[in-house]
Amino acid sequence: MVKEARVDPENVPGSFVRLQGAYSGLRAAEQRVADFILAHPDELIYLTVTELAERTNTSESTVVRLCQKIGYKGYQEFKIVLARDLVEPTTAIYAAIEPEDDLPTVKSKVFQANAQALRDTIEVLDDGELQRAVTALATARRVDIYGVGGSAPLALDAYHKFLKLGMQAVALSDGDMMAMSSALLSSGDVALGISHTGASRDVTDALNRAKDNGATTIAITHRSTSPITKVADIVLVTAAKQTAFRSDASSSRIAQLTIIDTLYVGVGHTNHARSLKMIERTREATASKRY
Repeated sequence: MVKEARVDPENVPGSFVRLQGAYSGLRAAEQRVADFILAHPDELIYLTVTELAERTNTSESTVVRLCQKIGYKGYQEFKIVLARDLVEPTTAIYAAIEPEDDLPTVKSKVFQANAQALRDTIEVLDDGELQRAVTALATARRVDIYGVGGSAPLALDAYHKFLKLGMQAVALSDGDMMAMSSALLSSGDVALGISHTGASRDVTDALNRAKDNGATTIAITHRSTSPITKVADIVLVTAAKQTAFRSDASSSRIAQLTIIDTLYVGVGHTNHARSLKMIERTREATASKRY
């Protein structure tokens, strides 16, 4: 049984974030290697690939395959990045708000936590999944966007952006409305569900119904093993550490908004000229409403 980690992986960026983000999709042997790395990061930098394979009862090819799955050329490159991450921990960035903190300290912690959420998310966000999402959205006949509670404003933001590109989109935050709209989707349509926990029953059920009707389903969530990921064809994962005053997942919402921005720009880039034309038309339509 693996001992408790001597270095908290959540307080170390880069390689650890990638490893945690990919963990649920790893094979059993690869997970054994990942477990060892997370529990003994300071030992790993002194081990050869053969020694690591022996310590985890796996093979050298398993170790190399794991490193490649999380974005590195091989074991050696992974060790170099890991060594860098170990000497540049982000404990201060992730520090919780303390009762004695003054406002400048609070400001610094909040801004740094949000910035770190973006740095961590870019590590775990899979480029292949992102490309699939952009392609599905760019070719969709209709896009229904679902989000409840704190995710509802994000769904509205996505709707606002996609509308400017001339896309047929709608944002819904009511469970009954989501149920009805998802029942009407079919092949060629896209259902985009946004849920920090990935456990919102209304959003998950709507995505599941849309999927059953042939629509492509996309989930933006913080938890890669949550219920919503089981019904999503495409999963876009964020990374953010929450503290006592951040239980509302504010850092994660910053990351989710950035993913939505990336989807918006990505879709617009697939037909640059048309997108610019649509944006200009929507800008002209609202120009008279500004002083």
